[in-house]
Amino acid sequence: QVQLVESGGGLVQAGGSLRLSCAASGIMFTSSAMGWWRQAPGKQRELVATTSSSGLTVYADSVKGRFTISRDNAKKTVSLQMNSLKPEDTAVYYCRATRGPYDSWGQGTQVTVSS
Repeated sequence: QVQLVESGGGLVQAGGSLRLSCAASGIMFTSSAMGWWRQAPGKQRELVATTSSSGLTVYADSVKGRFTISRDNAKKTVSLQMNSLKPEDTAVYYCRATRGPYDSWGQGTQVTVSS
């Protein structure tokens, strides 16, 4: 059974930092692309950052230079370090794992940035 469990969300003031983590089980983690997505109220879910099985990373323009995605294949975790947070970063953040036809999502963790 696939499980992606996010942690690390919370309330932070603008300019602050948070670190999200996603623990994966039930998937072939090493060969999976891992990513973070977010969905703000009234908006569509959007890509934040991804890391391929080989470690290549892609970031949304809105977070480049502020967020860093990393993966630990031994621990089967993917993290998102978020610095210089802005109120517009407020959203539910979801972990996603993809490998071929397989596509799994976590339940999400709330990030709220106050101005």
